[in-house]
Amino acid sequence: MDLGLGGRGYLLTGASRGLGFATARALVDDGARVLISSRSAESVDAAVSSLGSGAFGVPADLADPDTAEGLVAEARERLGTVDGALISVGGPAPGTVLSTPEEAWRDGVESVLLGPLRLVRALVPHLAEGAAIGLVLSISVKQPIGHLAISNGLRPGLAMTAKALADELGPRGIRVFGLLPGTIATDRIAEIEAASGDPEKARARTEAGIPLRRVGRPEEFGRVAAFALSPAASYLTGVMIPVDGGLSRAL
Repeated sequence: MDLGLGGRGYLLTGASRGLGFATARALVDDGARVLISSRSAESVDAAVSSLGSGAFGVPADLADPDTAEGLVAEARERLGTVDGALISVGGPAPGTVLSTPEEAWRDGVESVLLGPLRLVRALVPHLAEGAAIGLVLSISVKQPIGHLAISNGLRPGLAMTAKALADELGPRGIRVFGLLPGTIATDRIAEIEAASGDPEKARARTEAGIPLRRVGRPEEFGRVAAFALSPAASYLTGVMIPVDGGLSRAL
């Protein structure tokens, strides 16, 4: 299938590694140009070097209120036109509902809700018909994840906000959707498994709860995200797309 990505430009945040990088890889391999960002300049430089021709990068932190406008300006300058964005929403602090301090909840609102919304508001005036905005959320949109109270509380709200945006931007031909990764074999998952004291046992326990009996590979997520951002998915909007190996049992 020709995804129609040739010559199109995409802005991807939190994309120097993991799911964002895998999506950038899929987009570039299919002919798109990308501007990637993350908080680490060193990581951004390494990712751009790995992606090769058609990739640009800039360090940026969405939690900084001054970041959005500058990031969009950089994308327009480097890419010419911005045909879409993949906004990765940072993982808030772990903890239970009752043990998590109020300050952590406030920080979570800043990173999970306000940071992405600032970028969307800065970007939308520059998008034309056929553009797409994807939000990388979590399977916690559909079902709670243990010891991740802030994520469980805030990501479903951002998912519903994305649905409302799809209604608002649909008449302009701009699509909005969310991606709900389950357990994907990223550096972050490896760190969590290592912290358990027995990574192999932690992995086996995780895989036992997944119908496909394995964790996902970043490139599997990247291909889904690239399709959803592409013109090939031109009638897909207002949806939350699980990429979780069947982990979520919700409709």
